[in-house]
Amino acid sequence: MQVRVLSFGVLKDWLGSGSATVELPQAATVAELLAHLGATRPAEALRGAAVSVNAEFASATHVLSEGDEVGLLPPVSGGSTPHHVPRNDLPVLIALTREPIDTGELAAAAKRGEDGAVVVFDGIVRNNSRGRQTVYLDYEAYEELALKQMGELANQARAQFGVRHVTIAHRLGRLMVGETSVLIVVASAHRAAAFEACRWLIDTLKKTVPIWKKETFQDGAVWADGEPFPVGMSVDGAEGSSK
Repeated sequence: MQVRVLSFGVLKDWLGSGSATVELPQAATVAELLAHLGATRPAEALRGAAVSVNAEFASATHVLSEGDEVGLLPPVSGGSTPHHVPRNDLPVLIALTREPIDTGELAAAAKRGEDGAVVVFDGIVRNNSRGRQTVYLDYEAYEELALKQMGELANQARAQFGVRHVTIAHRLGRLMVGETSVLIVVASAHRAAAFEACRWLIDTLKKTVPIWKKETFQDGAVWADGEPFPVGMSVDGAEGSSK
């Protein structure tokens, strides 16, 4: 059978391209696919990585079928943005965009009369990283899965912290120093819940949403090291038969 393999971030270099068609025996597992791909490549490159099948996270024991789309997702470094002011009665607003994020517009649009607090996290591109001067960043995502994960996080935050509204917007493509890469807005009746939800959202997004960045410096470029996917999502965790 044949499956289509998509790779992202640093794993594009590992695979040698962004996509490939791979021939496998019938009922092959994710682990067997990884072993096949890693036969002539350093297996260490998959450490902390995750795999998706048809835009759903999958374990190493997942059985593949003809025509499956398999995503190779390195640790994350973690639709389009409306060009109008969004309705402020929506409980969740999720966006990936290649246009600049209007932080003021989105923060203002999140407010309603019953809110006692709106907390904003505005993640911006800084001019240095690890002692090197940054020229620009390039962000890429597995967009279908990233939007799904962002929506799930927003709904989980509303349930877990009791906040009324969550906005998550993330830039893709090339960003210059000073531009907003990710914006999170949380509106709630109480400030404590809004602060806690906002902090949880950005921390969890950076670990689980498949978005990667490539940093270009004055003296070279590198894919940013990300945090390994949590246990249960990573293919080299407890189910790491792919090693």
